[in-house]
Amino acid sequence: MANENTVLFTIFGGTGDLAKRKLYPSLFRLYKKGNLHANFAVIGTARREWSDDHYREIVRETIQDLQPTEQEALDFSSHFYYQSHNVTDSDHYDTLKNLSDQLDEKYGLNGNRLYYLAMAPQFFGTIVSHLKSQKIMTENGFNRLVIEKPFGADYQSAYELNQQIGSVFPEEDIFRIDHYLGKEMIQNISAIRFANNIFESQWNNRYIDNVQITFAESLGVEDRGGYYEHSGALKDMVQNHILQVVSLLAMEPPVAFSEKEIRTEKVKALNAIRLYDEKEAATNFVRGQYDNGVLDGQTYVDYRHEENVSEASETETFVAGKFMIDNFRWSGVPFYVRTGKRLTEKGTRINIVFKQVPVNVFKPSVDGTCENSDLPPNVLTIYIQPTEGFSMTLNGKEVGQGFNTSPVKLDFRHSAETVSNSPEAYEKLILDALNGDGTNFSHWDEVAQSWHLVDVIRSVWDKTTPDFPNYAAGTMGPQAAFDLLEKDGFEWIWQPDVWYRERGKLDK
Repeated sequence: MANENTVLFTIFGGTGDLAKRKLYPSLFRLYKKGNLHANFAVIGTARREWSDDHYREIVRETIQDLQPTEQEALDFSSHFYYQSHNVTDSDHYDTLKNLSDQLDEKYGLNGNRLYYLAMAPQFFGTIVSHLKSQKIMTENGFNRLVIEKPFGADYQSAYELNQQIGSVFPEEDIFRIDHYLGKEMIQNISAIRFANNIFESQWNNRYIDNVQITFAESLGVEDRGGYYEHSGALKDMVQNHILQVVSLLAMEPPVAFSEKEIRTEKVKALNAIRLYDEKEAATNFVRGQYDNGVLDGQTYVDYRHEENVSEASETETFVAGKFMIDNFRWSGVPFYVRTGKRLTEKGTRINIVFKQVPVNVFKPSVDGTCENSDLPPNVLTIYIQPTEGFSMTLNGKEVGQGFNTSPVKLDFRHSAETVSNSPEAYEKLILDALNGDGTNFSHWDEVAQSWHLVDVIRSVWDKTTPDFPNYAAGTMGPQAAFDLLEKDGFEWIWQPDVWYRERGKLDK
């Protein structure tokens, strides 16, 4: 059995979608595996007037897909308690303290408390200050804070929020969650790099031509139009998920695979990313908003006609751009990123595109032995979702007479069974927070530098009126995103095998 954690969870926003879709199922998985057993309790808080019995019924509904036995579901949900709560009312925190102390004694929790803020960020500072002023935090156990994104709306608001939270919790007890950092293949980036000399020895500007990171979604904004209008793709995806992946790809090898050393190298990598002036930002980043279109035979409306979206909205649903990293390892290597909604298909992939050999000895020959006009690049692809794995495209000889080359794809994917049985991202990250391991969370230094990089782009865009909509639903974004690479002599390689087939370089 796994090590059992003794803890009281207090979930602010306990009736919300995140709690029901992610948090309760993840806690149940930890419960089944023995990471949580007898000595834990959960307090869910929100404005709704729920009873404990109703709350437990909702919790049991959220875990039905995990096929618990009736007794498992009852035993698990018996650890859940509900407290109707107004986050601005000090009296409510007094009630919360009394319930917390009662549960601490009932379950023998030794004062260990984890506070999960699964609600609107404008309440973060208020909640944290009340945890201290109303003495809900304990002195005889750990007190840890888990915060969902967004962490601020720009650098200044993020700084002010961090000052508020930092006046109550030390940095080592603040866990800014980015669920992408809990995904199996994001964590596998370090293994691919640092456990394989074949890659690490060539992980630099001498051998790598460019790096391409794509976070594509086939869905639109669905029911999140109100949130998205205040965020947009730049803040929703680039500032956090994408820049975290860039830092993992670009960081130097840590002295040891520990939280402190990894964090140090990630911060160095982010600090080495070129901070554009406004002219450079306008040149190197493009935005888009989806129009109506057809995807898989279904017609979709444009973004401006989605629910809770302004008919004159200038919010971007697509971003593509180029980051340059000014250090000895990466100087001259562009890191291209793109993310968008209503694209051709859902998928998160990283393509490491290696440089061509200095001389193509297989160029067309007079005697016709070789007919290759060029050699396609070697590409290492890391598949993050929906499938997980990686592939490597190499050049080999075609079967038959002569000496023509043809790409060969070496492919590994985790089986469906492995993926379904592997811990979900939130499950991993909650367990990390319980263990006090911040390796896969965002440190303030990372958040601050990410905002510095993004704020320049946002500032430029806010001064101009975009020509929206500019890409049809079901495509891979506006033409400007393709032009961005073409002017550097590159092109997006979404699926290497399809890319080669389209150029007649890979057998169908």
